[in-house]
Amino acid sequence: MKKTLLLIATLLASYVGMAQETYHPTAENLKAREQFQDEKFGIFLHWGLYSMMSTTEWIMTNRDINYKEYPKLAKTFYPSEFDADAWVKAIKAAGAKYITITTRHHDGFSLFKTATSTYNSVDGTPFKRDIIKEMADACQRNGIKLHLYYSHLDWGREDYPVGRTGTGTGRPKEKADWASYYKFMNTQLTELLTNYGKVGAIWFDGWWDHDSDAKPFDWQLEEQYAMIHKLQPQCLVANNHHHTPFPGEDIQIFERDLPGENKAGLSGQSIGRLPLESCQTINEHWGYNITDTLYKSPKELIQMLVRAAGKNANLLLNIGPEPGGALPELALDRLQSLGKWLNQYGETIYGTRGGIVGPHDWGVSTQRGNKLYIHILNCMDSSLFIPTGNHKIKSATVFGTNKRVNFTKTGNGITLNLDTVPTDINLLLSGKPFPHNKS
Repeated sequence: MKKTLLLIATLLASYVGMAQETYHPTAENLKAREQFQDEKFGIFLHWGLYSMMSTTEWIMTNRDINYKEYPKLAKTFYPSEFDADAWVKAIKAAGAKYITITTRHHDGFSLFKTATSTYNSVDGTPFKRDIIKEMADACQRNGIKLHLYYSHLDWGREDYPVGRTGTGTGRPKEKADWASYYKFMNTQLTELLTNYGKVGAIWFDGWWDHDSDAKPFDWQLEEQYAMIHKLQPQCLVANNHHHTPFPGEDIQIFERDLPGENKAGLSGQSIGRLPLESCQTINEHWGYNITDTLYKSPKELIQMLVRAAGKNANLLLNIGPEPGGALPELALDRLQSLGKWLNQYGETIYGTRGGIVGPHDWGVSTQRGNKLYIHILNCMDSSLFIPTGNHKIKSATVFGTNKRVNFTKTGNGITLNLDTVPTDINLLLSGKPFPHNKS
């Protein structure tokens, strides 16, 4: 992607510290939060029995498939092209620092061996392989972190209390048994946090299934979160509930949106003080859809990553692997483009925080220590005003080169004089150093 990027070094104030929370994270947890913010880019993988249907991960409820019929898909689940190392290597080459994969989605099928039932990839399919174990081992071999998605709801289990989704799957409401289901979930979470090495985060989804209940539904989250932190203190907890964070959570998620934008209508919550993550799709769907070729262009994806970083958030970019286990060619193509760009400009993304210049239509800023990077993504003029306030600017140069850029002091900022309308240059503004503080 061609865009303009500038770096400004200024006398900046320290970042605001972490907000006081109602639970007390350990030193390992706080360190993991900081590392998570440094990583900036992860890949989301939605994969399971629903991938075989090649439509959407919500097909069980969208088509009202009976809860006794849907599990028959497992009898033919044999993704012969699945290669965990190939997935991880392609994702790492794209510049992603972590992978979030669905261990058990809303259809209830587990991609790992579990003592809770045979409805899993090892005991209930001809494939007979523990996909999460293979992913965990591949991530460890290739030096990339593994985060685990886990559904709070289940369209197939009789003991899960029916919410506002999955109402047509035929489950008898009178058999709901929350105590049984809660024990089931915690047993599986214990397995995931015990048998698969160090886990970067547990990424919950499904709380919203009971958001319309006449009587508020008690998910008993605090107890569940405490169990996770006890098993692995560094493990971060995230929950895609579309609200400001609950006690015990370590990441705030924004679905299909950047923090504060809510263009998709799912993430209107206020922005808290926890690390932020924006989850977005590489095309139009989360799970594999055979007719969905509307992949975002490399330019769109790079700008999405840059704008997320400018809003002090990570980008979690979703890919739906094919039924046979391969990553789609169009997805691999986009990953290569992202990797190429990050190889050149990763300094302006990794380890940064949102800069002192807030997001604008023309672009955003990121910051590391005494360096402020100005990412110009959409500028229609050869001059551009940058509101740097009272921070003193010493010089401006093209990023990665020593070419100087002229600027003038204007009001509460500076005006860059770029000679021509920026299209394919990358600028760097540098200034006096000051003590580094990125907390």
